[in-house]
Amino acid sequence: MSWYSDYKKSLKMVEVEEIFDLFFYRPLAFVLVKIIYPTNITPNQLTMGAIIMGVIGGFFYAHGTPLAPQPFVIGALFFMMFNILDCSDGQLARLKKNGTRTGRIIDGVADYIAVTAIYIGIGIGFANNMEIPWHWWLLLFLTGASNTIHAILVDYYRNRFLDYVLERKSTFEEDLEEFRLEYNTIKDIKSKWFDRAIIGIYIKYMGLQDNLAAKKANEKLFKTTPQEFYNKNKNIIRSWVFLGPTSQVTTLILCSIFNRFDIFFGIMIVGFNLIALINWLIQKNIDKQFK
Repeated sequence: MSWYSDYKKSLKMVEVEEIFDLFFYRPLAFVLVKIIYPTNITPNQLTMGAIIMGVIGGFFYAHGTPLAPQPFVIGALFFMMFNILDCSDGQLARLKKNGTRTGRIIDGVADYIAVTAIYIGIGIGFANNMEIPWHWWLLLFLTGASNTIHAILVDYYRNRFLDYVLERKSTFEEDLEEFRLEYNTIKDIKSKWFDRAIIGIYIKYMGLQDNLAAKKANEKLFKTTPQEFYNKNKNIIRSWVFLGPTSQVTTLILCSIFNRFDIFFGIMIVGFNLIALINWLIQKNIDKQFK
């Protein structure tokens, strides 16, 4: 089987892939996956490697200043390596068919760990060395909050699109209930503290995701065919995934290289939030057509 065929199999669906992922990060990640495929390296190990790259990136950001920005560039390169590894774990899991629910949770948590490390690093290195540090820390907080909301919305609408178009059973409520049961089972077992923490975070994430987007009870009222749902949502879903983590990562990397964090904050807080609001209004109008 050709590398191109394998690459296509490692993807979810072109319409829900982020543009920078599709043409840059995932091809690089796929080369890595092909190299390690014959080995015993697991998707979870790649995820842990991604977390390490993100934390190291945060360390370098913390040692940069507006007047000595070289560490920002190094931190950006580690952040890029984080994103490549973050893409590779899912690709390896799909090719080897050895993905797990816990692995999926850890993969999601890895993004937050790495981004938090990077943002704290930016605060220590950039914000603390500006004339009004609290002003830049506030912008950093608003950017992080915006990114979190964008990630939740993108994840929600992407999964919903795949559920309808691929006619797959929505596992949202089932997953939530199963994770709650598992959490209650292990909550008093001291040796399961790590699993308990991971599952607890994921349960809160799913609850926030449901509240921000739409209730599942309303979704079940949609009466449509996969083709009709695809035709009406194919453009808006591309706009949703543009707000995904990869666009944010790429914007930060470029702004880090040019030492222009002011531009990064402006794009994230104003530009991306404006796009998210427009997407939400358009999506609401599209959803009404199915009711």
